[in-house]
Amino acid sequence: MDSLTWFGLLAVSLMLVSYAMEGRSRWWILAFAFSCMLGSTYGFLQGAWPFGVVEAIWSVVAMRRFSVAT
Repeated sequence: MDSLTWFGLLAVSLMLVSYAMEGRSRWWILAFAFSCMLGSTYGFLQGAWPFGVVEAIWSVVAMRRFSVAT
């Protein structure tokens, strides 16, 4: 596997873990937003721009959820 594939694996793994942990703390929502940004970056670098766009939108949604979480 090349370094781009490793980067994608890391980004998606962080997304999975942070999404699963969101109920424990609002900081996990922020971690999810960050990992979505990493996933978006991976999508654009790989050439899968629809994936990159969707992940960027998820990042914005997660940031919004973080800002309103108590």
